[in-house]
Amino acid sequence: MDLPLACALQERSAALHVSCLPAFQDNYLWVLHDHTHAVVVDPGDARPVEHFLDQQGLQLAAVLVTHHHADHTGGIEVLSRRGTIPVYGPEREPIPQLTHTLHAGDEVALAQPQLLLQILHLPGHTLGHLGYLVPGPIPWIFCGDTLFGCGCGRLFEGTPAQMLDSLQQLRRLPPSTLVYCAHEYTLANIRFALEVEPDNQALQQRAQDCTALRQAGQATIPSTIALECATNPFLRCTQPTVVHTIQTRCLETRHDELSLFTAMRAWKNRF
Repeated sequence: MDLPLACALQERSAALHVSCLPAFQDNYLWVLHDHTHAVVVDPGDARPVEHFLDQQGLQLAAVLVTHHHADHTGGIEVLSRRGTIPVYGPEREPIPQLTHTLHAGDEVALAQPQLLLQILHLPGHTLGHLGYLVPGPIPWIFCGDTLFGCGCGRLFEGTPAQMLDSLQQLRRLPPSTLVYCAHEYTLANIRFALEVEPDNQALQQRAQDCTALRQAGQATIPSTIALECATNPFLRCTQPTVVHTIQTRCLETRHDELSLFTAMRAWKNRF
């Protein structure tokens, strides 16, 4: 289903907005802007970004990268031709276009647009994966391929323990935090989640809401940490209903959260 160029525009304040640009089959590229200057997150494809910048009359001020996969970095080289553009990303990953490498606990203060970013290290999907937290009364988290709508990323490089720790970091964020992930996987993830918790009423409602959004050509993202905690099985590994399902469907006899998470992630891989 084709989505409009800017499929979601969430107003943060009179000065700062975030726009969603669909790319490829199911990627979302995020642009934070103040109607003059813009920052793009994970520009896997330069074309929709350049079109949006030109259409809106925006000057690209910075690029933020969560991890090294091509669908998150493929447009950096082209976008860098628009001027001297700082490119921020994880030190531990092979991204040759980076001009500023980042670590857990770093802060990035941008003057244009006026923006403060707090850096989280979220390994699991890849080893150096970062998250960009924008603090505020309603925080934003740009979490790449770590936490998805009702799901989590595959473990291409990291361990289950690393991914679980990353998800726990995100779970501890304020419930109102808006979650901006990089893919439209929500409905597929909900189908799996309903296998795990078929009687979860919040999940049933989310399935209805997200189906309606997609039928209307709209994104299911951003979600919130509160919604993910209520419906995402990977944040609910120790809930009795989830434990019962994992022990029954995966024949997992251990009760600790890591064992349950590991079994569920392996089940999702086969689903």
